[in-house]
This record gives sequence, C-alpha cells and structure tokens, in this order.
Amino acid sequence: MRTPRHAMAALVLVAVTACGAPAQVGSGSTSTGGDIAAQQALPALRTLDFGGQFRFADGIAVSVSAPKPFKPSDSAYPHSDRAVAFEIIIRNEGAQPYRLSGLSVSATVGDVASKQVVDSTQGYSGIVEAGKDVQPGRDVRVNLAFAAPPQTAEMKLTLRPTATSPVIAVYCGRA
Repeated sequence: MRTPRHAMAALVLVAVTACGAPAQVGSGSTSTGGDIAAQQALPALRTLDFGGQFRFADGIAVSVSAPKPFKPSDSAYPHSDRAVAFEIIIRNEGAQPYRLSGLSVSATVGDVASKQVVDSTQGYSGIVEAGKDVQPGRDVRVNLAFAAPPQTAEMKLTLRPTATSPVIAVYCGRA
C-alpha cells in the first residue's frame, strides 16, 4: 500500500525528470497492488519554460521570470558562491481572495534540491507578505533566490498555489 508520503516523493521524482515531457497522471501499473483512485488523486504536472505563465483552475495565474544569476552578499544565508533569482508574479483571477501563505515553491538543479537563499541586501527576503490575501483582480510580486552551481545547469522551479491543488507547475530551463 502506498502512503501519501511515498506518493509525494514519487511526484517530486517525476517533476525532477519530466522537464519538457507531458505529464502522465494515473498511468502506473496496478500489478503491485496500487489503488487506481489514489493514483488518479495525485496532482498533475504542467511543464513550462522560464518566462512562461500558468493559470490554475482556481483562477490563480503564476508567471516566473527568466533566471537571473548573481553573487550573494556576505550576509546571505545559506552561504553560496552563486545563486539564481526569479521574479514570481501571482495574479488572482479567481472570485475569492488568495492566501499567499499557501504558495509552495521549491527548486532543483539537476537531480539535487536547491536551498532558497535569503539575501536581504540584494532584495531576496523570501515571501515576506505570506499572511497577505491577494484580492480578486490583484497581483503580488515575489523575488526568490536559490543556490546554484558555479556553471550554468538545468534548473527546475516547482510551484503549487495550495497544498490541495490538483496541478503543480514546473518551470524549467538553464540557469
């Protein structure tokens, strides 16, 4: 029997390897006793290039800029010789206020998770207004940075507007 933790681990693995490939939801074999209904409840992955926009069914539209490499300051945490920054625009095109604290953003470089870099002196402080509601018809901009290797590499930024969102947007490209 698969647990939700195992299902989420499998989902992250698919997100890491699926850049540029269409998502296959519920296509797993049931020969190992897996539950088809549980497999179909897993979120679908939508793969986009950096710079693209994705609109979730609940009306939340997310745009992710092209990556902007930079050298973190000495006060950045965690320490990294190189980082990559993204401007993320979240627009509420739905009918209800959107709680920004529901936003989940993670990054990978190759197959390795990348740590978020907080460098307030350069404007990368994380999601500072996480308790804010984004009213319908309004948007908010968030600048996030993640540690990156010295040379340009394949990077993926994974976004989910809420923990229960049936879709995960995966932005891909060289950074």
